[in-house]
Amino acid sequence: MIDFIKYAKFVNEVTSQESKENSVFFERIEYLKNKNFPTERLLTAAVGLCAESGEFTEVIKKIVFQGKEPTEENLFHLKREMGDIMWYFMQACMALDVSPEEIIEMNVEKLKSRYPGGEFDVHYSENRKAGDL
Repeated sequence: MIDFIKYAKFVNEVTSQESKENSVFFERIEYLKNKNFPTERLLTAAVGLCAESGEFTEVIKKIVFQGKEPTEENLFHLKREMGDIMWYFMQACMALDVSPEEIIEMNVEKLKSRYPGGEFDVHYSENRKAGDL
């Protein structure tokens, strides 16, 4: 039997002070500000990417698992969600001072390195080199 009170205590113990206390959180934000880390824009990007990706996924879930038809309206909804994802993607690009083209180039290089034959391979997908997340 799971003891939720005991589990809650455990969760609290393994949670950073920045996640639990406003004063510590604000100290961390100030520290990052002094390091020229664009916290506000990156938080906007991170939270927004998760939220909009979730909305995109919700439409796919309903089409694949719940019998919703892939109508023009639903496909249009997916495209609009992709636009929202791109908006948050640009927030991250601006925060990191990188162009979308640079991000794509980095991604292509990463995938070329991961798949030396130039095609998807389950072995390389599951057995990555050190540092290849």
